[in-house]
Formats: sequence, structure tokens, C-alpha cells
Amino acid sequence: MYKILLVDDDPDFVAATKTVLESRSGYKVLTASDGVFGLLIAKAEKPDLIILDVIMPFEDGFTAARQLKVNPELSKIPVIILTSFSQRMGETDVSVAQGMELEAEDYVEKPVSPQELLRRVDKLLKTEN
Repeated sequence: MYKILLVDDDPDFVAATKTVLESRSGYKVLTASDGVFGLLIAKAEKPDLIILDVIMPFEDGFTAARQLKVNPELSKIPVIILTSFSQRMGETDVSVAQGMELEAEDYVEKPVSPQELLRRVDKLLKTEN
């Protein structure tokens, strides 16, 4: 069973994405609504993959991803940035430069089709579904 941590502050998106991911046999989804809580869950659960939104309260996804990558216990966990960041740049003080220097393994713009999301998750987890 692969554990996937989904960190996003949009409850509707979280519910829909969790359903999509758990439709794949062998995927269990843990959720967090902000970067601070996401890091706590990552440290406690050591998921196999983390999907992070960028624009969230308390701690944005770029900051959370950076903290994951500098933590020796968590640095090898693949991270997918899944966000509508480029559509919402005017709504946030998070800079594009932060996104460009990020060490995430994948970067996906919302909206993403369920098939494309599963393809990218499968690829990073190297599953043959």
C-alpha cells in the first residue's frame, strides 16, 4: 500500500482528488489543509509521495517543499506541486522565482484530468497500473 500525502486548502479539491487517487488499487491518501500540518503528517507518516498546493494559509507549498527537501528523513520523498499558481499570481506574494528554484520532482497546473494525475503519480511511484 502506497501512502500519498495531499496538502491543499480547498476541501472540495481534496475530496475529489482523494477519490481519484484511492480509485487506484494500493493507494491510501492522507490529507492536510496547510503546509505546517502537512509537514507534521509527513514527519509522522513518512508517505511515499507528497502532492502540494502552492497557495495556502500559514505556510505556502514552496516553503513546505523546501523544508521537506532539507530534512534528511523526508528529502527522498517525491513531491508533486499541483497548483493554479500561474493563474493566481496576482493574489499571492509568493514569487515565480521561488517556484523556479524548487526541487520538486513534478509540477502540474490545475485543473488536471484524473487520468493525467494518476499517470504522474504512477510514474513517480513506479507502479504498473
